[in-house]
Amino acid sequence: MDEHHATREPDTSASDDDLASMLATGEDINIAHNESIRKGCDPFAQSQRSKLQNRRARINQQINKEMRMRAGAENLFRATTNNKVKETLALELSFVNSNLQLLKEELEDLNSNMEVYQTDSEAVNVPMIPLGLKETKEADFTIPIQDFICEHYGEDSLLYKNEIKELMDLRQAMRTPTRNQTGLELLMEYYNQLYYLDQRFCPPHRNLGVHFQWYDSLTGVPSCQRALAFEKGSVLFNIGALYTQIGARQDRSTKAGIDRAIDAFQRAAGAFDYLKENFSNAPSLDMSGPALCMLVQLMVAQVQECIFEYIMHTTQYTELISLLCLAQEAAQVSDVYLLVQQTMSQPLMKDYVPFSWASMVQVKSEHFRALSHYFAATVLCDCRFSEEVYEEAEKAFLYFYVSTPAGPLPCQILRDPEKRQRFGKAHLRHAVMRHEEAMRVHSLCKILRKMDILQDVLAVTHKRSLDKYSELDKEDDFDETVAAPEIQSQSHRKPEIIPLNFSTVQVSDIFKKLGPLSVFCARARWGPVRMIRLQSREGGLGLTLRGDSPVLVTGVVSGGCAAEAGLREGDYIVAIDGQDCKWAKHSEVVNMLKNCSVNGVDLGVITLQDTQAEKRALLLSHTNDKENARQRVVAGAKGQSSVSLLHWNRKKREGNKTSNRLGSSFSLSFGNLKDTEAMY
Repeated sequence: MDEHHATREPDTSASDDDLASMLATGEDINIAHNESIRKGCDPFAQSQRSKLQNRRARINQQINKEMRMRAGAENLFRATTNNKVKETLALELSFVNSNLQLLKEELEDLNSNMEVYQTDSEAVNVPMIPLGLKETKEADFTIPIQDFICEHYGEDSLLYKNEIKELMDLRQAMRTPTRNQTGLELLMEYYNQLYYLDQRFCPPHRNLGVHFQWYDSLTGVPSCQRALAFEKGSVLFNIGALYTQIGARQDRSTKAGIDRAIDAFQRAAGAFDYLKENFSNAPSLDMSGPALCMLVQLMVAQVQECIFEYIMHTTQYTELISLLCLAQEAAQVSDVYLLVQQTMSQPLMKDYVPFSWASMVQVKSEHFRALSHYFAATVLCDCRFSEEVYEEAEKAFLYFYVSTPAGPLPCQILRDPEKRQRFGKAHLRHAVMRHEEAMRVHSLCKILRKMDILQDVLAVTHKRSLDKYSELDKEDDFDETVAAPEIQSQSHRKPEIIPLNFSTVQVSDIFKKLGPLSVFCARARWGPVRMIRLQSREGGLGLTLRGDSPVLVTGVVSGGCAAEAGLREGDYIVAIDGQDCKWAKHSEVVNMLKNCSVNGVDLGVITLQDTQAEKRALLLSHTNDKENARQRVVAGAKGQSSVSLLHWNRKKREGNKTSNRLGSSFSLSFGNLKDTEAMY
């Protein structure tokens, strides 16, 4: 697919630029570690997860090969007029399509292999649905980056061999992240480096020239683009997928394990939601809007399930109100899984989502609906209704059902033991029916039948409801059957979609040697370095300097030493006597100029060739570090949100009349620009 389908950096408000200035001035983002993360998993490790990922990579390559063969055969079939050749090609296409179908089924089996990602704990919990990582082929940055350094920055590209190798090593490690916090930080570090890569080597209306090939997570269909946005989106997707695997592996038999699972699934939802809101025209189906919407809903449903399990750990089964809350929590879990099931049934998703996923979601919806009726029956049949709890119970039952049941009012039912038991029996009958439906759906899926844990959970809960129903079902009971009303779903803890926070991972610009990003970036253009020789006079050098990294010439005295030497207002000092000073502070440059010999000093200067508006923005972006820090403190004090400065394709909102590029040091606003200006 053409790379123009993935759009470029987003336009956002200037309130986030205080964070971007940290990148532009070479500062680290919220230093959390002392050294960069560079190691991924051993690709030859023989763990179950590694074997699964290796098999997925092999199948992806085979699918890619078969699709290329099919494309070539189809082109030849359309081009030829020879009937015999057409018959041969039709036979070949039939063979290729058959192979693709077999590979698709094999990949679906791998994506349905949920047990590999589950915890090793012996506790019996309903398995969660994790997501496999997107696979990618190697990418070579060497030639495109070297060419751009020579062409745009006018430097010897061979001096940056180590930096290019470091970037490629980071990408290689990112392909096989470990299934823990270290793996997440590795992916985030590479994502943060892509910000620098975009700023350094991707001018407007031009891409880097590197082909990024990624495989669809569920179908294995390859997509190739030269747009850096595609690389960013795929890395974001893998961050979300890795969070799902971390959440699935937690031991949910403890409160701490449930809390970790909740946090992981909420962050996975945040990653997929961020991708959905910021990436349009996705080249692969797994990053399309409907697929990401489905994944967000699935993660929220799994969070809701974990919340139910957490409440189960804290509930006293003899407390009436606690059991009613538990019944409503179970109904809430059932409802959110029903919503996921409906999303998976949409035309675009129906043939895309693995059958085992859709079956698992339906099983869980039925299973938790059965549990809600079981807990309601437990309240009616097992709890002791003393005079003290009647009033509290009546209030709780007023909002317990979706609609008021036909017949006696809930308050009348609660005060009559026989009616209470008959109503509880109706809930148990409904629970048994839902359990049996869950077991029926489970039996139809070959993948789910292999999951012993799931089968045990369904069998145990079904037997529990059936046994309790058998205790109440008497042969001489000729009373009219009561229909159990639907229970009102309600949760006492709402799932959150936690946005990604990339600022927790240290990032140091690999290509920092090129100079401060505020000036030496792909969007700016400047002429060749000019050598100026200044000879100090009694009246001084006759120039005014301002700012740091690099120091800017803001004024030249007419007839002075600097003016006669050819120095101009707007020049940046990049070297003094052959010493690079792109990153030099204002005071350092001043000291070097003051300590020059009697023979004078040689300055290397550059002049920006951008439009007047960009020149003015660049001038405004240079001030001292104290002013930068002051602005960041003020912004924090005002409570401005620290949205990640690594947005890359935000969809435009209606009603936005003005917008500024996020991460652009050109749009930074400062206070008194004269603070660091001085004449020498």
